[in-house]
Amino acid sequence: MNFREFITKNKETVQIIYGIFLIILIPALIAYNTYTNVGNYNENLDAALQREQVTVGRLIRSMVGQDLGDEELLQKAIDKMSAEDTDLKELSILIPAEDNFRTIASSKKDDIGKSVNFYFYTLAWSLKDDESIATDSLELATTSEGKNFVEGFSVEDRFWLVAMPMKGNSDKKEALLTMKISSKLIDDNAKDIRDVSFYLLFITIIVVIVFLAFTVRIWDYAILYRKIKEVDQMKDEFISIASHELRTPLTVTKGYLSMILEGTFGKIENPEIEKAINTAAKSNNRLEGLVEDLLNVSRIEQGRLPVANQSTELDPIIRDIVSQLKVNADEKGLALEYLETDKKLPLVSADPERLRQVLINLIGNSVKYTQKGSVKVTAMVKNNFVEIKVADTGIGMSSEEQEHLFEKFYRAQNEKTGKIVGTGLGLWITKQIVELMKGKITLESMEGVGTQVAVRLQIVK
Repeated sequence: MNFREFITKNKETVQIIYGIFLIILIPALIAYNTYTNVGNYNENLDAALQREQVTVGRLIRSMVGQDLGDEELLQKAIDKMSAEDTDLKELSILIPAEDNFRTIASSKKDDIGKSVNFYFYTLAWSLKDDESIATDSLELATTSEGKNFVEGFSVEDRFWLVAMPMKGNSDKKEALLTMKISSKLIDDNAKDIRDVSFYLLFITIIVVIVFLAFTVRIWDYAILYRKIKEVDQMKDEFISIASHELRTPLTVTKGYLSMILEGTFGKIENPEIEKAINTAAKSNNRLEGLVEDLLNVSRIEQGRLPVANQSTELDPIIRDIVSQLKVNADEKGLALEYLETDKKLPLVSADPERLRQVLINLIGNSVKYTQKGSVKVTAMVKNNFVEIKVADTGIGMSSEEQEHLFEKFYRAQNEKTGKIVGTGLGLWITKQIVELMKGKITLESMEGVGTQVAVRLQIVK
């Protein structure tokens, strides 16, 4: 069993697996993307805090200059910065003192003059000036030394600890600027972003599930469409084979009926028998025409209808067809005539045999659907075309019927057409043949007035 057969045989199971796979995969990818974006946002906080630290450091420098030895001036600068920025929980300036650091100015007055020995400050002191490091209180709490440092702060009081060396008059590092920045604003923003992301994730998952359910249904339709196409192809192949097979017995039947009517097997004495054979011959001819139409439909749809366009003279073909169909017109009391032009028509690009088929169908239709009056055929030059017109005084048709007239198997259904036999294939075949000859066919009609069909064929230059 190949893969396609397996899919077809287990269609429902495969659809369920396919749907479950997509329902898991797509939301998982969306969730991963959401978590990644939120994570990237948190990772960018460190860089933002470092920039804020540099900004604060430069502001303090602008206030005190590079004289970091004036502790009173430093304290005033820190008090001013702390009052202006409520997110600063603590702002301090430390100087190295033996193996420790001593606080010389701080927003926390009790810490001024105290000695501080903390690994984070030692690490920050090793940096170049204008460089800084940052860490949050939750991370500090994971170490024993850091836990003591953040003792007294709750999770809700989370803060970022940032430190940066500062240069003095000697153009060397003389002090360490440290600050504790409240994480509340940052955490609130992160929470808002996270909440919005999760809401969007939830809505997206719902939409994806609905979409996937619809997609599975579309897949079902696609399988159904493929099956319909296969059935349609099988139908075309059957029609082609059946039509070919029917031609032989119909030809044989037609031959024997003609021989009987011509008296090959002896004269028919009984007029009733002769009438019955004539009826059978007409029915055989009609069936032969139907088989020929079906063959042409099959050939056109499969691109196998031979059309050999060549330089073709129109006058002889039109006159010959009008002459053939005049017998049918005379039987109905119709005037069928070809209104020849004064000058000779130019050669056109067409297949002579296919052109005969087109004109027989168009003129034959006019005779068939005209109860009284006339059928007139004209041909004239228009620009680079020769236009052949077949105009009748028949029953005509409505605008709605005209829209569907060139569709396959379409026939106008009304009281006047009910008794007229036909398959609805003739005009469809005619249109296809005209287009294969690079021509164009148009139709104008009015109910109770008549119909005019025009065929344009290219002039051979």
